[in-house]
Amino acid sequence: MILDTLQNAHLYYGLGPRFIKAFEYLTQTDFEQVAKGKYEIDGTNIFAIVNEYETVDPADEQMESHKKYIDVQYIVKGAELVGHDFLQEKLPSKAYDELTDFMLFAETPAFFSRLDQGNFAIFFPSDLHMPNIRINAPAQVKKVVIKISSGI
Repeated sequence: MILDTLQNAHLYYGLGPRFIKAFEYLTQTDFEQVAKGKYEIDGTNIFAIVNEYETVDPADEQMESHKKYIDVQYIVKGAELVGHDFLQEKLPSKAYDELTDFMLFAETPAFFSRLDQGNFAIFFPSDLHMPNIRINAPAQVKKVVIKISSGI
């Protein structure tokens, strides 16, 4: 997993051309003008999901992981906590669903990090993550999640 600010996106261009396209999309798009929804960037290899929501209590959540896609989660507006951990030796509480590229894990996250406006997190298939968590009280967040095919 990687946590950073969009100003430093160029530091991660070495991860490959799909990451370059994803970060270019994030830096060149005015998300204040983009409605909630799914947006194609490069077919099924790279796409963006724009969402607005109220942050939630971690007690009601579980960590998630994906196999086919890497998540780049970028905070457009607001702030949230994200719980995270490594997948090592953990068993899913909800088995992997190939159609949704999603599985859940009931363990408590080892870490929580705060993501503010302009911050992003990259979660690889070996990273568990619990996004959308409130800081002190529920708050509105606008986030873009870019899904980058991991090549599986």
